[in-house]
Amino acid sequence: MTAAHSAGCFISFEGIDGSGKSTQARMLADRLRAEGREVVLTREPGGSPGAEEIRKLVLEGDPDRWSAHSEILLFTAARRDHLERTIEPALKAGKIVICDRFADSTRMYQGLSRGDLRALVDELHRLMIGREPDLTLLIDMDPAKGLSRALGRGGSEERFEGFGEGLQAQMRAGFLALAKEYAARFTTIDGTRSIEAVARDVHAAALAHLPQVAAR
Repeated sequence: MTAAHSAGCFISFEGIDGSGKSTQARMLADRLRAEGREVVLTREPGGSPGAEEIRKLVLEGDPDRWSAHSEILLFTAARRDHLERTIEPALKAGKIVICDRFADSTRMYQGLSRGDLRALVDELHRLMIGREPDLTLLIDMDPAKGLSRALGRGGSEERFEGFGEGLQAQMRAGFLALAKEYAARFTTIDGTRSIEAVARDVHAAALAHLPQVAAR
């Protein structure tokens, strides 16, 4: 499925843990709403009741209780439910969907960090999801700084932050490689600057990809 099949615009945010992408996704949603646009802000894993239940299974508790293959299936199931119940209905209604993580995160965290399973992730995506975002905003961040931020949040969802700086560095390199692989939809933004400076670049990148119609 391509962007031409829907009336809205699908924007995803990606980046290592602690990159500030969640904050930037929220700020972009708020600004676009203030401009009169209809926006749905969502996240992965999660974004629909069924997907939120799966989120608890994979992000809380013993990180070793799922095999790599089982974990990929769980994330794919969550994404399918999210797509059916939240993303596609909003796009068909002409809304802007802003998603904190999407399939690129699974390509990284499950496809690379737990073995060379990228091909499996991509095949499941082709079979069960069948679409990419219209625009992916990669908030690039130094791995050590990102990890410090992520661990400083506290809470029970430390499934990947707990893997350490080595994983963060691997994921950063992987995201930058994805940005080259999918250059047509990726925009990489320096996340080491002030929140306001990053937000300005995020907003400009989003406006360049939004449908050229008057905001409602």
